[in-house]
Amino acid sequence: MDELIDIVTDNGLKTGETVLKSVAHRDGIFHQTVHIWFYTKNHQILLQQRGKDKNTFPLLFDVSVAGHIHAGEAIEVAALREIEEEIGLLVSKKDLKKIGVFKSIQNHHPELIDAEFHHTFIAELKVPLQELIKQESEVEDLQLTSLIKFSEEIWGMANPKKYVPHSATYYKTVIKAIKKEL
Repeated sequence: MDELIDIVTDNGLKTGETVLKSVAHRDGIFHQTVHIWFYTKNHQILLQQRGKDKNTFPLLFDVSVAGHIHAGEAIEVAALREIEEEIGLLVSKKDLKKIGVFKSIQNHHPELIDAEFHHTFIAELKVPLQELIKQESEVEDLQLTSLIKFSEEIWGMANPKKYVPHSATYYKTVIKAIKKEL
């Protein structure tokens, strides 16, 4: 689904202009996304396996919930919307803890360049996994894995065929932030 998104500079500042998401991806125009990592008090992290029909990294495991921020939409509102859309969970703004903004450029091929700023949050998952409702068009599977196993597998991207390749700094920040909450 194509949607209007705000254009940002290569420093993450809004320009006041909007563009269709497809154009931003085609032309490598910087824009904003939200990433929300869910964890449990028993030291597990919720992973989303990306849908098999996704244009980028199909069937790889990634952040619990992610999506684009619509033009003019507040960051936290986008996070709450994406959580409800992708895993059927209603949470409030106070449940989200922002842990950073990460610049990411992924050159998938000449007509698909993700130039994004990921506004990244963590939140405690307070319901059982089986109560989550995955968005069939976006999400292949949801699974909980131990934070230790996840840390071991992504450190230095030891298992690159399993996970979306985010930067080491990104993954370390997520893991440290979750550990601090436990």
